[in-house]
Amino acid sequence: MSDSDGNGSWGGDVTGDSVTETTTKSWFSRIGGALMGVLFGLLLIPGGIALLAWNEGRAVQTARSLSEGAHLVVEAPADRIDPANDGRFVHVSGAVTGLPQLADPVFAVRVDGATRLRRTVEMYQWKEERHSETRSKLGGGQETVTTYSYTRGWSDQAIDSSQFRNPSGHANPPMPNRTQVFTAQQGRLGAWPLTEAVLGQLGAFQPLPAEQVPQRPGATPIEGGFQTGDPSAPRLGDLRVTFQVARTAEASVLGQQAAGGGFEPFQTRAGDALLMASDGRVSAAQMIRKAEEANAILTWILRAVGALVIFIGAAMILQPIVVLADVVPIFGSIAGFGSMLVALLVTVILAPLTIAIAWLWVRPLVGAGVLALGAVLIFGVTKLMRDRKAAKLAAAPPRMPGYAPAGGPTMPGYGPPGGSPNPPPGQAPQQSGSSFFPQNWQPPRR
Repeated sequence: MSDSDGNGSWGGDVTGDSVTETTTKSWFSRIGGALMGVLFGLLLIPGGIALLAWNEGRAVQTARSLSEGAHLVVEAPADRIDPANDGRFVHVSGAVTGLPQLADPVFAVRVDGATRLRRTVEMYQWKEERHSETRSKLGGGQETVTTYSYTRGWSDQAIDSSQFRNPSGHANPPMPNRTQVFTAQQGRLGAWPLTEAVLGQLGAFQPLPAEQVPQRPGATPIEGGFQTGDPSAPRLGDLRVTFQVARTAEASVLGQQAAGGGFEPFQTRAGDALLMASDGRVSAAQMIRKAEEANAILTWILRAVGALVIFIGAAMILQPIVVLADVVPIFGSIAGFGSMLVALLVTVILAPLTIAIAWLWVRPLVGAGVLALGAVLIFGVTKLMRDRKAAKLAAAPPRMPGYAPAGGPTMPGYGPPGGSPNPPPGQAPQQSGSSFFPQNWQPPRR
């Protein structure tokens, strides 16, 4: 089976439980796609810069908010509520009580004394895996061989088999139930009422005890739940349903004391609203330190994402050069490697520069440090490129000693003193003070 148009062609072959498809793309089609990619790359680079700048502002705002909260926090007892603290940022630790019964109405599961109940549903269904190999052809075209393979397995997401490359014989049934979390709507921390916003942060999930798992006809019990069908030979549409429950005996909360008791987000002057909860009796300093660590991790993740966006944008802008050179595949590979190095250089310049400018606005000393780090990275990358070039030159084969091309200059050590040109063919070179040739040596007569 094959098809073609102005942009290329494809052919497919169905073998066993896989489909192999070969797609070809002409050099002119690749050039057009690369030029469109330039436009997209010109949008990605400013987008990555904007993400980096926003992330630094967010990180500073969160850090200042946490620092502000650390200086304003008031320790409050769990057994009574002092109206004098209304509107203040308070820290309370105590026993968690008064939790209502949680229930899953679909499977009739009920638990007491839990902050959350989670139902996880998996279905045995078809999955499509895709593997592609692309190679360049002489003349600038490309050929891509893609293999779509089909296997059956468990997934907690409904897989739409109609989007498969070869849906025939791989149809998935509809998924009757989905994963869902049930959270307690109310509870108490000593004398303090707790809301869903606080209770949703408490407790670590553990498998539901076997005695609390409902029995279903035709189902096999498994840890924390049950499985329909034969566990040793599952069939399409079989379900694996498990339940996890989160409980906590004690908790600590940081938040604003609401009028009449309870907790609500504390709006800081720096900009963030703070409402935090932890299992156990944890000090305010420890809770704030944990939030600072989470802020640092998120900051570095978003920095990596922003830098990656800039790198992809720069690589897309340089892609036309790679396609032009790919008329001869070896030249295309060299140009591709060079474009990646240039994109990396652009990234290590723009990303630290953006971060430094953002920090210079709020924290000049930190911004100066980031600028210094960027300078070190730029120096390292440029030195690496110079070293690679020098290594290539050093690896070039040397010329033979004493060789001189016809009509060229005399090599050192040959000819009479004064640098006379090479003697005519058939005549021995004269060398003063050298034992390379005997002084009166003559070529043999024929």
